[in-house]
Amino acid sequence: MPEMPEVETIRRYLAQHIVGRTITKVEVLLPRQIELVTPEAFCQMTEGQKITALERRGKFLLLDIASGDVIVIHLRMTGRLIYAPSGQLDDAYTRQIFHLDNGAALVFADTRTFGRLYGVHPGDEDLIHGLATLGPEPLTADFTADYLSSVCRKRPKGTIKALLLNQQIIAGIGNIYADEALFLAGIHPQRHPANLSMEEIRRLHAAVNDVIAAGIRDGGTTFRDYRNGAGGKGGHQNHLNVYYREGQPCQQCGTIIAYTKLGGRGTHFCPHCQPYKA
Repeated sequence: MPEMPEVETIRRYLAQHIVGRTITKVEVLLPRQIELVTPEAFCQMTEGQKITALERRGKFLLLDIASGDVIVIHLRMTGRLIYAPSGQLDDAYTRQIFHLDNGAALVFADTRTFGRLYGVHPGDEDLIHGLATLGPEPLTADFTADYLSSVCRKRPKGTIKALLLNQQIIAGIGNIYADEALFLAGIHPQRHPANLSMEEIRRLHAAVNDVIAAGIRDGGTTFRDYRNGAGGKGGHQNHLNVYYREGQPCQQCGTIIAYTKLGGRGTHFCPHCQPYKA
């Protein structure tokens, strides 16, 4: 599933090409992916509208149009949002097409069809499950070591890995970047959040910001489905320390990278660099 670095990479690329363009026609090829309004109403609210901004909140993309309405796009597991300069994209999984006034198109493709597009009128953003309740994002002023400490102190049970994945606590972190941040901080993923020292919390706070920034810098992580706004792959998969490296030696100490499941999520860590402490 695309995480904050992947969605931000898509946003930055697409914003250069579609902001200021007018949507001339919308083709809804998979109606059930449109929510909050009917597919017919979705086309009516978007066609003829100028795109004024492309923003991001957590893993959601928000396409602002001149009327004040917003198209909210959630890629979920396998969604791809690609700018096609020719107006066409050779993708068998194309689900929705926004034709633009310069002859290009913004194409939403989705292999497993879990992605969603929402037609949102002003003030109705709260109707989208998960959007209104997002916590602060890494790399922002609201995400501080003191904030992370405060949420950890309230959780004597559960794991620090689960806390990092909770979008209501920190927006945008998924499985890849949670594993990588815990490795950089030297913290075992099964540690209880309330048991972390302030020094460990400061390390984790810095590590979260570092891995998110690195993921953006490398254009995201591609193992299978993720593509950037031009349809290309990311490069961060070539710089990972633990994620998807189970059975391989740790690049820092040589210990074999371990794999387990926590809360149903595959989890990768180095037993030596991330020792477990009760």
